[in-house]
Amino acid sequence: MAFALTIATVAIGVAAVHLSEWWFSPGLMILPVLAGGLLLWPRALRILFGLVALMLLYDALHERAGAGIIATVAVTALFADALARTRWKLGVQGMRGDRMLIELRDRIRAQSRLPALPAGWQSAAVLRPAGGSSFGGDFLVSSCDGKTLEVALVDVSGKGVDAGTRALLLSGAFGGLLGSVPQGEFLGACNSYLRRGPSVEGFVTAVHLALDLATGEYMLASAGHPPPAQFDAGSGTWKVTQARGIVLGVVPDPRATPVHGALRSGDALMLYTDGLVEAPGRDIDVGTDRLLGEASRLVASGFQNAATELVRVVKAGVGGGSDDCALVLIWRT
Repeated sequence: MAFALTIATVAIGVAAVHLSEWWFSPGLMILPVLAGGLLLWPRALRILFGLVALMLLYDALHERAGAGIIATVAVTALFADALARTRWKLGVQGMRGDRMLIELRDRIRAQSRLPALPAGWQSAAVLRPAGGSSFGGDFLVSSCDGKTLEVALVDVSGKGVDAGTRALLLSGAFGGLLGSVPQGEFLGACNSYLRRGPSVEGFVTAVHLALDLATGEYMLASAGHPPPAQFDAGSGTWKVTQARGIVLGVVPDPRATPVHGALRSGDALMLYTDGLVEAPGRDIDVGTDRLLGEASRLVASGFQNAATELVRVVKAGVGGGSDDCALVLIWRT
């Protein structure tokens, strides 16, 4: 590839002087420079830059390359060099790094899908990273054996791509713990995993739901996460649960106190992250009240499409895409 780009560079430089500047402008050297940024390691790329500089000098001496063309190629070379150094650190060439990220994105999206539930139960989940990114700090893991549904909604400190790398790592670890450890020990096991390394990179909030699909009884445990809300079909109102706890990754034993309850026909549970209720300069309780108010308005049209609409409406009121957000609805028909 380096040899091919070398031949192309020399051919453009010579053809611009001896054939036709109309067809072989020195500005065409941008193409091998960009190709080198994608396909060559930094050392080979800089050798190519030296050859490009020689050919531009040759064209300039024959009055074929002006200052504008030379400056444009030089700026392009800076971008190509930064691109090559990034791919060198990753150890991949071409578009392989992008394909790896796409595969990771698809995996975390697949893992965030709620499992199929038996008759009498339905669910919906929406995850929206900040700034329209494909990766964010909020993720969802779930497990269902046909009798018990376990769901963990997790919020990694930070937002957007910055938190997305940790979310990719933790989603696999937390997904492996879910359903493998006793229900009451899940958050403790996650906390131990976070503190196992030599240093703690920020904190993590999480809420864990274990729902008996036969009786409707559930257990909720929170670790610094906004408390889930339950919809009571009898009264037609949403009520915030008392699930509270310390964030994960800070203290050796967060000691989350679980909350127990039950879902009857028509009832629902709503789990959400702070991106839906927090806004600069506003108390979080105000955001929670607004979320529950919008949820009450959407109940009349059914829960099926409520999750997406609820995120859209509430997110518009807290600053658009400034923070990651996620929402999970589980209801009994």
